[in-house]
Amino acid sequence: MANVVVVGAQWGDEGKGKVVDIYTEYADDIVRYQGGNNAGHTLVVGNEKVVLHLIPSGILHEGKRCIIGNGVVLDPEVFIREITKLKESGRIKDDSCLLLSESLHIIMPYHKRIDIAREAKSGDKKIGTTGRGIGPCYEDKIGRRGIRLMDLIDSDTFARKLKEYLVEKNFILEQFLGEPPCSYEEIFAEYQGYADVLRRYVADTALILNNDLESGKKALFEGAQGTLLDVDHGTYPFVTSSSTCSGGACTGSGVSPRKINEIIGISKAYVTRVGSGPFPTELLEETGEKLRQIGGEFGATTGRPRRCGWFDAMVIRYSVRVNGLTGIALTKLDVLSGFDTIKVCTGYTYNGKALETLPSSLEIFEKCQPVYEELPGWGQDITGARTFEELPAKAQSYVRRLEELAGCQIVMVSVGPRRDQSIVLRNPFA
Repeated sequence: MANVVVVGAQWGDEGKGKVVDIYTEYADDIVRYQGGNNAGHTLVVGNEKVVLHLIPSGILHEGKRCIIGNGVVLDPEVFIREITKLKESGRIKDDSCLLLSESLHIIMPYHKRIDIAREAKSGDKKIGTTGRGIGPCYEDKIGRRGIRLMDLIDSDTFARKLKEYLVEKNFILEQFLGEPPCSYEEIFAEYQGYADVLRRYVADTALILNNDLESGKKALFEGAQGTLLDVDHGTYPFVTSSSTCSGGACTGSGVSPRKINEIIGISKAYVTRVGSGPFPTELLEETGEKLRQIGGEFGATTGRPRRCGWFDAMVIRYSVRVNGLTGIALTKLDVLSGFDTIKVCTGYTYNGKALETLPSSLEIFEKCQPVYEELPGWGQDITGARTFEELPAKAQSYVRRLEELAGCQIVMVSVGPRRDQSIVLRNPFA
């Protein structure tokens, strides 16, 4: 038996969707455990591109149970739109294959309006949020004034909580942010319509999941964003609002850490990030633009161009440590085929001194200088390689060097966007 957690090992957008899609073949339950529709997983199935924001990637496989856990914050409108689109394409034939935790929190209109207005008010100190209301919803969750799915489907409870919470939210909108207030009547009517649709998916998912694991079924836990965006362990305050690291899989789904067997970190063969915050290996000239264009580095959720840089071994070593990674899936190796030489960051210096790990201080992080090692490129198109031995010798050397610097085994190498463009070196479910 194997239960596997997949996490982003960098700043998100590492290609988790494709890896989860591949591993889904070996799992019975696929569980999304944190984040909201600020995430976007792009999958290429045959010649079709599918982008999912909330629903686990396993929905593209028949006979799998997909669970959205209690650690997720759910925008009902986005979820229903995603469900409708998947049904129209014939991908969901039975509603019982998808379950929503009764305990997950609901994103409300005031969350989105506060999110957008705060960013506008922040000027040059913007965090770089997607404006989807994710952060404000998590704030209310931690502040014990959130609305959970179980509240939404009970009209009396929803009415009472909405009236109570709108007093504070409208005060913030009007008095602090200079925005018009939200209408109780409009929100109540809109969200009762959503409740009628969502009711069929609601379940005690933690109980169901644990019963499945006790019976010998296998689970794949799917995270959003990446390690360096974790609210506790990331480049705070330029982070997301949830626990993106492997520990979040347990708190966000209701299973014990003792039930987790493998933790796979997803890493690009270079690095990208979206939004503000420190990024020591960022390439601001034509090399960075070349990476962006070849790699198609534009956000699946927002369309924003991603900042691009060379592979950062300091980030990966940190990710190996805080997540307890047992393997790394390396994505987008094919993007580097167009470079004669490739740089790899092996460490940082600050004020001339080498650092042992990533600094906790944002001010220090922003002033870190990367130490580079230069490796030869391979030049050949590698998208047709299906075994490690079919890769050019220099590409093999590059992968082995990253493995050495990371201190963790590379278990998969992706050489293109399609499912079949993957070289599996070790299957964590085996």
